[in-house]
Amino acid sequence: MTLSRNVKVNVEYLTRVEGHGNIVVNVKEGKLEDCRLDIVESPRFFEGMLRGRSIFEAQHITSRICGICACGHSLASIQAAEDAIGFVPSNQTVELRKLLLHLENLDSHLLHIYILVAPDLLGVKSFVPLIASHNDVVRRALRMKKTCNDLCDILVGRHVHPISCIVGGFTKLPGAKELDRMLELLNSLREDMAPTIELAAGLKFPEFERDTEYVALVSDDAEYPMLSGDIGSTDGIRMDKHDYRKITNEFVVPHSSAKHTKANRDSYMVGALARFNLNAQKLHPKARELADRLGMKPIVKNPYLNTVAQLIECVHSLEDSVRIVEELKRNGVNQKEAVTVGINENKSIPVSPGNGVSAVEVPRGILFHNYEVDAGAKIVNANCIIPTGQNLNNIEHDMRKLVPEILEKTDEEITLAMEMLVRAYDPCISCSAHFLNVKFVNR
Repeated sequence: MTLSRNVKVNVEYLTRVEGHGNIVVNVKEGKLEDCRLDIVESPRFFEGMLRGRSIFEAQHITSRICGICACGHSLASIQAAEDAIGFVPSNQTVELRKLLLHLENLDSHLLHIYILVAPDLLGVKSFVPLIASHNDVVRRALRMKKTCNDLCDILVGRHVHPISCIVGGFTKLPGAKELDRMLELLNSLREDMAPTIELAAGLKFPEFERDTEYVALVSDDAEYPMLSGDIGSTDGIRMDKHDYRKITNEFVVPHSSAKHTKANRDSYMVGALARFNLNAQKLHPKARELADRLGMKPIVKNPYLNTVAQLIECVHSLEDSVRIVEELKRNGVNQKEAVTVGINENKSIPVSPGNGVSAVEVPRGILFHNYEVDAGAKIVNANCIIPTGQNLNNIEHDMRKLVPEILEKTDEEITLAMEMLVRAYDPCISCSAHFLNVKFVNR
């Protein structure tokens, strides 16, 4: 088998939570002529759905964008609305929102690590065979996933499409018994996190690097920025969230119904690896210790190691969640801050017209919501830029570098490498670990 061979790869219709796409690769006499990630689904019109709706109901609409990061979309929606009307939430509300974001991060990252990535690295084609070969791993994964869901249930009523987090705060606040229960659940996660780390430490990820730009929230304080901050990049860019269009620079490509983005270079990456590369020094000490143990030191240029960055973030999110709940127990929760809402609006919150932007780090990367609001609290215009959409261009550039480097491999090995590359970005897919269906033509 020589490097001058011809390769034609067509990825048939594939599904994920956001929709459907195709991968097209054509190598002729060893030269890469075409390499694309086609996004072929019909557009989703959430921005159109928001026009004319009250800012006090927007978070219930936008949470439906994704069943995995519904809490992140809710928080982004809420903060964009509050920014538009000039409302500043209380410190207690901010801490509870940070807690909610941590819990979603844990839930999503653990799902990706165990259900989507582990089967590849353990040599099976899906999560199902692990029930027999790694039964303890399966039980731990499901137990941790359920624990995260239970924690979200306590805090916001449910994890998928949360109920109680709204513009202005929370309609229901946790009491002493609920805080005790949350601490109990968080400590059980701690017990399961140790074997999770041991499992991950024994896995071997593909060796591949490409130099790119990484974009994530940054801040001047000591906190690992997730809920708020400026937009920063490893190329030295830093700007206010209101200037997000200068970072995303969305453009249309003919083979995709999803727009591509680029900042300072041809493409950029968002997500756990981007956050790690920009803010590793701000992680919880236990997360930093894990990073050192796993040999992760910024700037990490291997996209496959996004999964490792997610594991490191799991430790950070878990430990910071414990801190927040313990502080709430120690200081007490001010139940008077519970927000009462009417059918269409919250009359206790004054509304004035404005243009609001939020930038929130959800599991897959930085998420932007932008609302123009009128004097009646109605959304006039809306814009949502999703992390997976921001990563599509970078995925294609990674593929273009990867394919020539693996031409000597078998069809099956090439297929797996491509699947794992796309999956490493943790695009919003369902619970199926087999992301791509690759067909080799004329081989």
